[in-house]
Amino acid sequence: MEEKIYLSVIIPAYNEENRIKDTLLKIDKFLTARNYNYEIIVVDDGSCDGTVNLVQDLQKSIPELKIISNQKNYGKGYAVRQGILKARGEFRLFMDADNATDIEQIRNFLPFFQKGYEIVIGNRDLQNSQIKEHQPFYRELLGDLGNFLIQLLVISGIRDTQCGFKCFSEKFVEDIFPKLEINRWGFDIEILILAKKNNYKIKAVPVIWTNDVNSKVTLNSYLGTLKELLQIKWGLIKGKYK
Repeated sequence: MEEKIYLSVIIPAYNEENRIKDTLLKIDKFLTARNYNYEIIVVDDGSCDGTVNLVQDLQKSIPELKIISNQKNYGKGYAVRQGILKARGEFRLFMDADNATDIEQIRNFLPFFQKGYEIVIGNRDLQNSQIKEHQPFYRELLGDLGNFLIQLLVISGIRDTQCGFKCFSEKFVEDIFPKLEINRWGFDIEILILAKKNNYKIKAVPVIWTNDVNSKVTLNSYLGTLKELLQIKWGLIKGKYK
C-alpha cells in the first residue's frame, strides 16, 4: 500500500533550467522539517533547455521529487492540471518555478482547510500583502486592467485571480479539475468560476511576493489571457460552467 501524502507541491516548468534548482532546494529544505509526508512534482511542459536533466539529477538527493515530462508545450494551465491530478496529496499546492511566493507561506494556508475551505489562494492585493520587488510599470498596469476586466466580465469579488500560489483539497481536485479546459494563462479564472458555481468557499490569503526580473510573462501572455477570458465569458453565456 502506498504511503499517504499530506501535501503535494506542483510546479509547472518551461525552460526553467536557470531558476528551478534553487526553488526545489528551498522547498525540500522547508518540507523536510515538517512532520508530514510530502511530494514535489515538476511538470516540464516541453522545455528545450536542460530543465528535465537538472530535475532528474536532483532526484538523487531529493527522494520525494518527481517529474512529468511533456514532449511539447501545452501551456501552464495544462501542466498544472496534469500535475494536480497526478498528485496524491490530501492537499495540493501549485506554485511558480521562480519561487515568487515562497513555500514557507503554505503555513498560512493549511489552517483554513480545517475551517471548511476547500480552496485557498494567494492574493497580492490584500491589506497585509507585501510586494518586495515590483513588476515593471507597464506590467502592473496591464495586470490591473486585466483584473478589472476579469471582475467585470466573469467573477467579481476576487481582486487577484492570477497569483501563482493556490492550494486545493483532494475533494476539490476530484470534483473540479477534470472539468477544466483552459490550457494556458486563463486557467486560474476557470478554476475560480467553477469553485463558485459549485458553492465552494474560497479563502484569499495575503502573501509576500517578489517579482523575478527574468519572468516569462510577456505581452503575448496578457493577450492570451484576454483571449481565454473572452472564451470563458462565452462559456458562461452558453451555460457551460455548472
